Amino acid sequence: MSLDISPSIPAGRQVIQSYRGGVFRISQIDYTGPVIVLPDRTTAWSPPAFADIAFTDFAFLLDPDIAVHVLLLGCGDQLLLPKPALRKALKDIGIVIEPMDTGAACRTFNVLMGEDRRVAAALFPTT
Repeated sequence: MSLDISPSIPAGRQVIQSYRGGVFRISQIDYTGPVIVLPDRTTAWSPPAFADIAFTDFAFLLDPDIAVHVLLLGCGDQLLLPKPALRKALKDIGIVIEPMDTGAACRTFNVLMGEDRRVAAALFPTT
């Protein structure tokens, strides 16, 4: 007897199915390199090196149609902390940034999506 432990994702929402090296499989589509995963779509992302990311790299979050409350930041193979100025700029527009390794960000995104939360993920690939 098998037990399905995958979260139930509302229809029309993105689900991160797998990640390995530089490839993410999201809602049946493969993406190579960094991606932004929103509740209803995924797009390629061209961020600078992690140490150089800034608020301007997340300008898309200013779109009122997105209305994200939590931004998961998948840092790659290990947790890295973004600059305090980035955390403050996002907080000032009502978004909490949660940095974590990319695997944890992928899993957390799926759980929060299953809870129908307003979440986005900015994912750097793992090696």
